Amino acid sequence: MAAPRFADAVAKYDDARIALFGVPYDRTCSFRGGSRYGPAAIRQASYNFETFMMDHQRDILEVPFADLGDTPVFGPSADMVTGVSKMASDILGAGKVPIAIGGEHSLAPAVVRAFPKDVGVIGIDAHLDFRDSYLDDRWSHACSARRIADHVGVEHVIYMGVRSYSREEREDLERLGLTYVSVFEIHERGIVATLQRAMKQIDRDQIYLTIDIDGVDPAYAPGVGNPEPFGIAPIQIKRLLGILGPSLIGLDLNEVSPAWDHGQTALLAARLIREAIMAIGEARS
Repeated sequence: MAAPRFADAVAKYDDARIALFGVPYDRTCSFRGGSRYGPAAIRQASYNFETFMMDHQRDILEVPFADLGDTPVFGPSADMVTGVSKMASDILGAGKVPIAIGGEHSLAPAVVRAFPKDVGVIGIDAHLDFRDSYLDDRWSHACSARRIADHVGVEHVIYMGVRSYSREEREDLERLGLTYVSVFEIHERGIVATLQRAMKQIDRDQIYLTIDIDGVDPAYAPGVGNPEPFGIAPIQIKRLLGILGPSLIGLDLNEVSPAWDHGQTALLAARLIREAIMAIGEARS
């Protein structure tokens, strides 16, 4: 089934509070490719769900949102960053909340660059993504947190659910003062307590959220480029979205690689995007 737009994105752009766009880009992938097909798979999966969301006791059609389609297919990563930043800037300039659908995690710094420097960034990710460069590319998906920190300051970025980093990243995070929340702390203390710690550390009223779907355990989301066991559960991200709703000024969801499963990762991604739309809509109703 062709799905050129996210389900229920029926609002005209001028009337929308939220604007979605896809970034079909995976040229810096380092293990399993295919996240360039993620936006299409997520859109198709989005047609599975009722418009009425039982847990919210509201209809998603009450939150006007639009889907602007995909960006062009970019070549070099620097071109992708420029193009994605421009699209996000246009959405922000129109007074709307941008939601980017990936594609690989290299898109996240591109969107963040469209925001003022005084925002905080929370990431969900199995990996620290704090390399200064990877495979000779400073915009690699493995550098997302580092490039985000370049824009907002390392003290205002926290990745949660981390369970993998390199020796070099370990040295840099101590030298530069990066804070992260390991998945093991989340399992021990819970998502609410650890999110509260992250928010206190970031000390920003406005939050951008970047969700690398590999932050979720591969038992729930196997269709990713770099799967890591021992991840967090989808219900924990749903809870996080509900808490962050009043502070959310934008987000992205990335790294769905649909060739590596039977559609369950795209389904989860589509539902999480719907949760984000409801969280933002309820906070602004």
